[in-house]
Amino acid sequence: MILLSQAETIIDAILSRARELDCRPISVVVVEHGAVVKAFKKEDGSAMMRFEMAMGKAHAALALGRSSSLVRLRTEQRPLFMDFLFKASQDRIFAEGGGILIRDADGALLGAVGVTGDTQERDEELAAHGIRAAGLKTDEDCAGLAHHIRLKN
Repeated sequence: MILLSQAETIIDAILSRARELDCRPISVVVVEHGAVVKAFKKEDGSAMMRFEMAMGKAHAALALGRSSSLVRLRTEQRPLFMDFLFKASQDRIFAEGGGILIRDADGALLGAVGVTGDTQERDEELAAHGIRAAGLKTDEDCAGLAHHIRLKN
């Protein structure tokens, strides 16, 4: 379970880092298992559909058990398979970088964060920064643990 205080730390760290890097306005969602929203913030000046985009990235990470950037690559590699998943998820999956799984110190899955507003590479970098700022782990941080972690397709 992700605590509200952890979700807020993740989001606030992401927004602070985005300002340091002079990013475009950022929106961030933190979700628990089942893509249940724990917290969301949208910076002033963010575009209209930013909640849906952030949520779609987090949903993609949870649905396929990997970062949403790997989901994007999977879409390129296996379009028929991914088309089915998009339809099965009622188009909740957004296959664009910026969605990362959140893990505890032992590598157990807690949820995901979705970041949108800048480039997909920057969004994903910000997501990892926020997770680590809350004392939690990304897939890359847990690669050597017993849990099955997907760092590539």
